[in-house]
Amino acid sequence: MSDQIVRAMTKDGFVKASAIASTALVERARQIHKTFPTATAALGRTLSAASMMGDLQKVDDGSLTLQIRGDGPLGTILAVSDAAGNVRGYVANPQISLLEKYRGKLDVGAAVGRGMLTVIRDLRMKEPYIGSVELATGEIAEDVTAYFAQSEQIPTACALGVLVDVDQSVRAAGGYLIQLLPGAPDAVIDRLEAGVQKAGAVTPLLSRGMGPEELLRTVLDGFELEILRTAPVAYRCYCSRDRVAATLISLGRQELREIAEGGETIRVGCQFCDADYAFTPEEVRSLLETI
Repeated sequence: MSDQIVRAMTKDGFVKASAIASTALVERARQIHKTFPTATAALGRTLSAASMMGDLQKVDDGSLTLQIRGDGPLGTILAVSDAAGNVRGYVANPQISLLEKYRGKLDVGAAVGRGMLTVIRDLRMKEPYIGSVELATGEIAEDVTAYFAQSEQIPTACALGVLVDVDQSVRAAGGYLIQLLPGAPDAVIDRLEAGVQKAGAVTPLLSRGMGPEELLRTVLDGFELEILRTAPVAYRCYCSRDRVAATLISLGRQELREIAEGGETIRVGCQFCDADYAFTPEEVRSLLETI
């Protein structure tokens, strides 16, 4: 089954929610970046969160960037989502040693470390909106929760999970993002907290094959749900030869001339995907002529 994102709202209008099944896109990221299990879990959680946050954007051609910059061995983790929830991303150090809290439980928090979470919302206005908060735990979900509470003043419950199989492939990945809207009475808040508590950790639910809608109905037990949108999502990179050529042109005449005179074909790899673009000295000279 392909990855999906589901957006919903409770019939009382006090709670909005998103959930994602992201197994295939996280596995695609693992294959591209050749991540070891701890990096797979951290990047997978970040991609899943960015997808749900990007899907909530109100601008069709907007984008959302979620950056986790910690002092742990993973280094920077970056995920970029379009307005439909399609994502791409990378982790600076994809092949760190296995870090576990206990056998079978990856220690993402220790691998991320202390640092900052930054969200950049490009709503196609003059300047993007940028919000940053200190990392709460480095476990990603708690950090996203803290970001919404501190930077956007939206009470939020976020859960993210990535289950890595014994062969290091991704067996299951996904999560949910649930937000209280202004004016929610205490009874609604209490019911939501009870539902989150009763549902427990998200990874076991995903490992049982629970899809995004079922996930929301499990966590929002006792609420009447209205499903607003169900859509496929994927790992999607927007790189192209033209974009790489434009980047080369931005280096300026002097540097391009030196590359051309070097007499060797240069190769430019995309940091988000496994695409590799080759430019011969003749092609670099052609770019020079456009400046």
